[in-house]
Amino acid sequence: MSEIIFEIQEAPEGGYTARALGYSIFTEADTFEDLREMARDAVRTHFDDDDPDRPLAIRLHLVRDELIPA
Repeated sequence: MSEIIFEIQEAPEGGYTARALGYSIFTEADTFEDLREMARDAVRTHFDDDDPDRPLAIRLHLVRDELIPA
């Protein structure tokens, strides 16, 4: 696998949450910068170093839901 994709959302109470698509990996952080490191750590924890499925890259996909008046 070349990359793993995390769907990032702003948490209602502040900060960010990240959920990996297709894997049981979830993490959260107060800042986007911290979230990057938390995602790296979560992937390292989930996959062994010699696991052939371990991704080479992490893609962070920020999803923002906004309602505006018409």
